[in-house]
Parts: sequence; structure tokens; C-alpha cells
Amino acid sequence: MNPDELLKRYTAGEVNFAEINLRWAYLAGADLIGVNLSKANLHGATLVFAYLTRTNLRSAILAGAKLGGANLNQAHLSQANLSDADLHGASLAGATMVNTNAALANLLDANLIDADMRDINLRGANLAGACLRGANLRKELKRSANLTGACFHKADLRGANFSGADLSGADLRSANLSEATFTGANLSGADFTKAIMTGCFLTEANLTGANLSSADLANAKIERANLTDAQVEDANMAWVIMPDTKLTRANMVNVNLMTAKLTRSDFSRVNLQRANLRDANLTEAYLGRTNLFGADLTDAILSKAELSSTNLAGAILKGATMPDGTVHS
Repeated sequence: MNPDELLKRYTAGEVNFAEINLRWAYLAGADLIGVNLSKANLHGATLVFAYLTRTNLRSAILAGAKLGGANLNQAHLSQANLSDADLHGASLAGATMVNTNAALANLLDANLIDADMRDINLRGANLAGACLRGANLRKELKRSANLTGACFHKADLRGANFSGADLSGADLRSANLSEATFTGANLSGADFTKAIMTGCFLTEANLTGANLSSADLANAKIERANLTDAQVEDANMAWVIMPDTKLTRANMVNVNLMTAKLTRSDFSRVNLQRANLRDANLTEAYLGRTNLFGADLTDAILSKAELSSTNLAGAILKGATMPDGTVHS
């Protein structure tokens, strides 16, 4: 079937085109709202600015397809192959993309608000400037969304759910991640430089070697996470909840940890030079070989903390509760 025949039959009221072969077809601007194109072969097809709202594209082949500016709101794309497809500026609000293969896809500035993206493969995809507010990318059963090396530079990810997802090596610089959920996610080597992460959920996340420099993590929940070798210089972590967290060898120069809850966390060999730890709770924290040179620990709680090999040169300890229970004058 050629594109002209498809459009003619659709205009006549036909909507079932399952398994149709439209490889390399030219359908730019086509109105195919609500049609059934499940298992269709649209490899390399041109669908720029097409109207595909609520279209059924389950298990369709869209590899290399051109979908820039297309309207795919509430479309069904589960198990579809969108690898290397161009979706620049496309709208996929509320779309279902469960177990979709979008590896290396171009989703620059795409609208993915409230999209269901569980188990999606976005390895190496470009989502710079994309909006994923409320999108669901959480781990489903034993599988997890593959977002390794994906680019989310300046993307809007507010409230998105990445629980259990693999974002290792992902580019999240300057992204808005306010109240996003990363529980149990693999964020090793990810770049969060200048990201907005206020109220973010990072419980049990793997942030080994991640870059959080100048990120805003105020009020974030980071219980039992692993930040070994992470770069956290100049980050804002005021009021963060971070008990039982491993931060070995992390670089936290100039970090703001005012009023943070850091009980039982491992700060061994961490560089906390000039850090703001006013009113922080470091009860039972391990600070072996930690560098607190010039840090502000005014009114901090250090009850039962390990400080025997800590560098406290130039640190401000006024009003701090020391490991033996005494209050520093």
C-alpha cells in the first residue's frame, strides 16, 4: 500500500492498518489520528508534523523515522522500535512507551509530560531541553529503564520517577529534577552539574563518581546512598536528609550542609574544606581522615562521632556538641 491509498482509505473511515508496510513512506503533515498501525513497518518514514494523537503504534518499526514536530499525544508506542528516530520537538504527552527501544533517538525539546516510559531503552538518546514532568521511568519487575549515556541537558524532569533506572554516565547538567524520584537508581558517573534537585528522592541510589558540583539539593532525601568519589563542590545541601550514606573520598569543598541530618554517615577521607555544617546532625558519623579545614560547625551535633584523625584546623566549633557530650565554647 502506498501513502496516497492509506490516506484515501482513512478519509473513507478505515482505521485498521495493522502490519502495513510503509517503509520509507512520505507522510509529512498527515492526519492519522486514532489509526491502528500496530506492527506496521515505518522504517525511515517521514512523518514530520504528522497528527498521530492516540494512534496505536504498538510493536511498530519506526527506526530512523523522521517525526520532528509530530503530535503523538496519548499514542501507544509500547515495544515499538524508535532507535535512531528523529523526534525533535515532537509532543508525546501521556504517551505509552513501555519497553520501547529509543536508543540513540533524538528527542531534543520533546514534550514527554506524564509519559509512561517504564523499561524504555534511551541509551545514548538526546533529550536535551525535553520536558518529562511527571514521566514514569521506574524499574518494572526485574528490568529497568536503560538511560545510560542519555543527554538530559537542561531538561524539565520535575516529579519524574526514575526508581531503579540505569542512568550511569547520563548528562543531567542544569536539568530541573525538583521532587524527582531516583530510589535505587544507578547514577554512577552521571553529571548533575548545576542541576536543580530540590526535594529529590535519592534513597539507596548509586552516585559513585557522580558530578554534583553546584547542584541544588536542598531538602533532598539521600538515605543509604553511595557517593564514593563523587564531586559535590559548591553544592547546596541545606536541610538534606542523608543518614547512613557512604561518601568516602568525595570532594565537598564549600558545600552547604546547614541543618543537614548526617547521622552514621561515612565521611572518611572526604574533603569538606570551608563547608557550612552549622546545626548539622553528625551523630555517630565516621570522619576518619576527613578534611574539615575552615569548616563552620557552629552548633553542630557530633555526639559519638569519630574525630580522632580528623583535620579540624581553622574549623569553627562554637556551640558544637562534641563526641564526649561536652559543648564547645
